[in-house]
Amino acid sequence: MALRDLSEVLDPELLLPIKGKIYRVPPVDAETGLRLQRLAEHAAKLAHAVEAGDEPDTEALGDDNELDLYRDALGSAYGEMLADRVPFAWLKIAGITAWLHAAVGAERAEAYWNAAGNPEAFAGNREQRRAARSTRQPALQSGTNPKPAPPAGTTGQPSSRTGR
Repeated sequence: MALRDLSEVLDPELLLPIKGKIYRVPPVDAETGLRLQRLAEHAAKLAHAVEAGDEPDTEALGDDNELDLYRDALGSAYGEMLADRVPFAWLKIAGITAWLHAAVGAERAEAYWNAAGNPEAFAGNREQRRAARSTRQPALQSGTNPKPAPPAGTTGQPSSRTGR
């Protein structure tokens, strides 16, 4: 078996277009990625608690930690956006998009970005995904999950950027 170098088949860089400029968000390092993933898991628990009508634990991400999240997720693009005096609302959307990209995946990040951070539009995307999941075939008897079907309107071929 010959495995290719992962850097040849996967490009985890995120490109964020703002007012005609492309901000290049480098991939986060492993330690930061694990921390961002833990925050995503906490956010999912928070969302489930809210949906269930339970009292959520909201202390995990204060104002200072929120700014650290944007800085960590955006990497060098954070300083570039500050230097360009990007409006805070845009920086926040860019930071959350980069966080989602690192912690959850490109599809969720793209949905958030394209919803411009609008919770109703993003929630609508979540409902569409849930409906799509409920119509998929159950997992195979062997305990392995079948390869998910490609999104509607795609060929199922890997992206040239991500290799997925």
